[in-house]
Amino acid sequence: MQNQQEPNQINIEISEEIAEGSYANLAIITHSHAEFVIDFVNVMPSTPKSKVKSRIIFTPQHAKRFMNALTENIQRYEAANGHIKELEDVQIPMTFGGPAGQA
Repeated sequence: MQNQQEPNQINIEISEEIAEGSYANLAIITHSHAEFVIDFVNVMPSTPKSKVKSRIIFTPQHAKRFMNALTENIQRYEAANGHIKELEDVQIPMTFGGPAGQA
């Protein structure tokens, strides 16, 4: 018997560059009647300008599916690892663990 792909299965490949990922600590979400746009940004302290690292464009239906999938995964994560603290609950030093800047 040959190893055949199921009819509804999708074969997904990822390049090495994409697999490395991009860090983002800010997401800017905008929308129109036809699409949701999420820009992922890495904002660093004392840096006046930040660039968008990635932009994802969803249909409204896919945006809602993404939200539901993310909510479900956060619930699973918290069930296994405990409550994720909101940013208001966490004091983040503006040095991000590195040496303090000097002028």
